[in-house]
Amino acid sequence: MRTVVVVGGVAGGMSAAARLRRRDEHARIIVVEHGEEVSFANCGLPYYVSGEIEARRSLLLHTPTSLARTLRLEVRSRTTATAIDRTARTVTLEAPDGGTELVDYDALVLAPGAYAVMPPIPGIDHPRVRTLRTVPDADAIRGWVTDGAQRAVVLGAGFIGLEAAEGLRHAGLEVAIIEAAPHVLPVVDPEIAHHVRVELKAHGVAVHEGVAATTIADRDGRPVVTLADGTVLPTDLVVLSVGVKPRSELAAAAGLALTDGGAIVVDADQQTSDPFIWAVGDATASVHAVTGVVAPVALATPANRGGRVAADAIVARWATSRGTAEGVDSTPGQHSDSTESAEPHPAVNALDAGHRRSPRPLGTAIVRVFDLAVGMTGASRRALDGQPFHTARTHSGHHAGYYPGAETMHLLLHFAPDGRILGAQGAGRAGVDKRIDVIATAARGGLHADDLVDLDLSYAPPFGSAKDPVMMLGMIADNVLHGGLTQHDPAVAIDPEQQFVLDVRNPGEWERGHIAGATLIPQPQVAESVDRVRELAAGRPIVVHCASGFRSYLAHRTLAAAGMPSANVSGGFTSLAVLQPQLVTTD
Repeated sequence: MRTVVVVGGVAGGMSAAARLRRRDEHARIIVVEHGEEVSFANCGLPYYVSGEIEARRSLLLHTPTSLARTLRLEVRSRTTATAIDRTARTVTLEAPDGGTELVDYDALVLAPGAYAVMPPIPGIDHPRVRTLRTVPDADAIRGWVTDGAQRAVVLGAGFIGLEAAEGLRHAGLEVAIIEAAPHVLPVVDPEIAHHVRVELKAHGVAVHEGVAATTIADRDGRPVVTLADGTVLPTDLVVLSVGVKPRSELAAAAGLALTDGGAIVVDADQQTSDPFIWAVGDATASVHAVTGVVAPVALATPANRGGRVAADAIVARWATSRGTAEGVDSTPGQHSDSTESAEPHPAVNALDAGHRRSPRPLGTAIVRVFDLAVGMTGASRRALDGQPFHTARTHSGHHAGYYPGAETMHLLLHFAPDGRILGAQGAGRAGVDKRIDVIATAARGGLHADDLVDLDLSYAPPFGSAKDPVMMLGMIADNVLHGGLTQHDPAVAIDPEQQFVLDVRNPGEWERGHIAGATLIPQPQVAESVDRVRELAAGRPIVVHCASGFRSYLAHRTLAAAGMPSANVSGGFTSLAVLQPQLVTTD
C-alpha cells in the first residue's frame, strides 16, 4: 500500500487529497493540518464577520469525520509537520499533546499556505489586532462586533482589506481603511481604483491613501492607531491585511529549492526540487503568464487546480513507472511494494501520459465593494512598466441602454503591439464578472485583442448589447492595430498651450466640466469646421476627446480625411477627469 502525506488542508491540500482518492482506491492518504479546521471556506470569512453568512457551520466544508467517511482520509488536525527526511522519505508529526510520530511516505504534498505579513509597527501585538485568515480570526472579530464594537480600522486595502471594511461597515461599525500605496487596491490601475475609492466614501468609509500606520497604542484596552501624517484613529479593533508571505520553513529546512522571496519552486506538475515531494497553493511560486515574474499567486482557483494537478502527477508516476525519478531509488525496504511489478496497481485509475499540468496563472480575480464589483486579469499598467503596450477603454452600459436598469461599466484592456492580450480590468455595478472572465478565457486560449471582435456572445437586451463591451474593446484594438486610430493616453499630460485640445461633446456636457484651454466644437459640426480647426491648431498637435471616445473617434476620422492627423483620448473626458483632475474646470 502506498502512503501519501498531505501537509496542509483547506484549498490546495484538500483538493490534492480528494483527487488522489478518486484516482487510487487503496492508497493510504494522511492529511496533516496545524489548525482546528481542515476544510473551511476562507474566502467566506469577511461575509461571516458582516453577518451575511449567519451560521458558522456554513464555513466548514468538511470535518475529519466526514472526510474519513466519504473519502477514507486520515485527518490529523491540530498536528504539525516538523521535519522531513528526504533520504529516508519520512515526515515527523507533532500531535496536540506534544507527542511525535515518524510517518513514511511514497509521495509528500506540501500545502502549508501563507502567513499574514506582520509589519514592524509598535503595538502590532495588541490583543484587539487580528488578521482575517482563519475561522478563529473571524470568530474573534465577530465576537467583538457582537459585544458592541463601534469603530474599526483596517490596515491594507487589498482584496481582503476591502472585503473586511465592507463587512464591518455592513455590521454597523464606523470604518477607516489605511493603504500605504498611492491608492486603494494597488493591483489595479489608478483609474479603476478611483471607482473603489468613490464607493468606499459613498458608504461612509474613511479612506487614507499613501500613508502608513506608525504606531498602535493602547487606551483603556482599545487600540489607537497613529498614521505617518499625524492622524490619530481611536478604535475598538484593527484588522490587519497588508499581504501574505509563504509558510515555507518546513520546505526550507528540508533543503527544497525556494525563490528569493521564500516561495517553494515547483514545475508544471507542482513537483518540487525533490522528485517525491509536490507543493501547491499560496506557499508556491508560479510564473505569471504575462509578465514572467516568478512569485506566489495567493488565489483559491490556482490552489485548487494545483492540488488536482499534483494528485494526477503522482498517480501518473505510479501508473507508468516503478517509482524512480531522476536517479532517486524508490525502493527502501519499509516503503510501498509498488516496485515489485512494472504494472500499475489495478486500483489506480491510470491517466494517459499527457496528464494535465498547471498553466501559468493570469491572476484573474474579483472583489465586491458594497454595490461595486472590481475585476482584473493579467497584468496592470504598473506591472507592464517598461513594456510597449496599448490600452482600449470603454464606459458603457452592462446591457442595452434602452432597456431599463443599464449600469455604467468601466473596462480597460491592455494589449501588446502585436495584439497579445496583456491584461484587463473593470469596475461597475453589474456585468463586470462576465466581461473579465470572457477576456481571461480569450487570453488563456491565445486570442489576440482584435479577435475579441469575433466572439460569439449571447445577447438579449436584459443581458447585454449586440456590440458587447468586450467586443467594443476588440474593435478599438482592431482600429489601433490595423490603422485608423491614433490614441492619446489619458494618463499622459495634456498641455493646451502646446497642443490643440478639441472637445466634441455638447454644450451641456461642457458646462458641467471641461479641460481648461480646450475648444468646444460638437461632433456634428466638426466636418463643417475643419478649416477653423486648422486655423486654431496653428500647427500644434491635435488632441480630440468626447465623453468616452466614440464621438471623438468620428471627429478623429473626419480630421484625418481633411489631412489633419490627431490623437483621440482613450476613454475620453471620463478617463481624463479621473487621471488628470487638475485639468478640469467649469469656468
